[in-house]
Amino acid sequence: MCHYDSGTKDVQKRQTDKTKKVMNKKTKFDSGQKSQSKKSKKNNGSTQSTQGQKAEVKGRAAGKDAYSPGPKRSSESTRSMQKRAQEEAKATHSDSNSSQQHLMKTSRSAEDEKGELDLYRGEEEIEQELQEKHQSKSVAVGEAQSSVSAAEDLQTYSEREWKGNTTKSQLIRKGYEAIASEFNLCIVRGDNYCALRATLFQVLSQSKQLPAWLHDSDIIKWPKEMHSDKDFIKEWQFPFESRTSTVQHLEQCLELLKKKWQEAVECKTLKERERMCQQVFRGHDEEYELLEALKFLMLRTAVQLHSNMEKGSDVPEFCWLLFARDSSKGPKTFLTNHLRHVGFSGGLEQVEMCLLGHSLQQTIRVVRLYKCDTEEFITYYPNDHREDWPPLCLLTEDDRHYNALVPKKSSKFDERGRPKWNQPSDGPSNITTRL
Repeated sequence: MCHYDSGTKDVQKRQTDKTKKVMNKKTKFDSGQKSQSKKSKKNNGSTQSTQGQKAEVKGRAAGKDAYSPGPKRSSESTRSMQKRAQEEAKATHSDSNSSQQHLMKTSRSAEDEKGELDLYRGEEEIEQELQEKHQSKSVAVGEAQSSVSAAEDLQTYSEREWKGNTTKSQLIRKGYEAIASEFNLCIVRGDNYCALRATLFQVLSQSKQLPAWLHDSDIIKWPKEMHSDKDFIKEWQFPFESRTSTVQHLEQCLELLKKKWQEAVECKTLKERERMCQQVFRGHDEEYELLEALKFLMLRTAVQLHSNMEKGSDVPEFCWLLFARDSSKGPKTFLTNHLRHVGFSGGLEQVEMCLLGHSLQQTIRVVRLYKCDTEEFITYYPNDHREDWPPLCLLTEDDRHYNALVPKKSSKFDERGRPKWNQPSDGPSNITTRL
């Protein structure tokens, strides 16, 4: 009995000693953590040092955790944890350094600009430079919003857009090269109005006088007259909402066309005309009202020509093609199946380009690049008034999309699109040529 009691006391003593050792280790570990937290709080001065300290504390904590009481860990896992903590600390330092360097560069560049402006330039020069910067930005925004771009070099455009070595690419580039010395190119917005838009742009940018039909004082009454004679004008559709009737809206479109055409002719300088065109071709309602006015003129001309055909009077050749189609036997079906959809789901066909030129009393001269090396490389719409109607020069790569051609100052073509020839020294030549 005495032997059992002494053994029990020894066991209790050993357990008490172990408990004291564990408590001493825990106390040392806690004091180490407290001292580390105090150090990190004291060194909390800059963002860079704070982030570095956090990463270092994290690494030390990971190291101590590896040696703390509990399950035994291998030396390999302990080393990997310490290595990972050190890499995180380095990444934190590099990120903070890069961000601070970026801020320093930005502030330094801004200070350099200000210092250069303040030290080497007067107030007037600084204000002028700022105005030029604002103007250049506004010009860039204006060009982005414009439906007709500023003129650019044909050769440069060709090399940029047709880089391939296919047969078609080589043919198109050859066509551009043939006219590159005579014209610059204005890119027209590529929608189903492009043929009408390119033609209207050339009318406003190139016309020197008003056509005879535009002098008619009753031009505003034409929609009402057609509505009373032909009931199908009610089928007209506009690309925008209108609070007025179809007849009233078409009257407004024609009045606007007459006004803008008159303003273009009265422009005294090329800069003034360019500015006027920039204001028109911005994709706003005014531009589309002018395009719808051109469509109405086409319809009115189609009605007149069809009436002359029924009477047996002479009409241009394209009329027989226009009304020979099953889908446009007369003006009504022409409006319903063709003209009504122009700008929405389809563009103008070639025979309708003839009708457009005849309606405006302008010869639309089109360079058809895919027809290079053929007689149809340059085509006239229509072909029967080349000598007495002003020319409007367009360009197409596929008879679907049309761009505008602007003659260069040193062009070898006259105002009617005919080539200029140097007179021989022994007198005028009797040789003539046709394009």
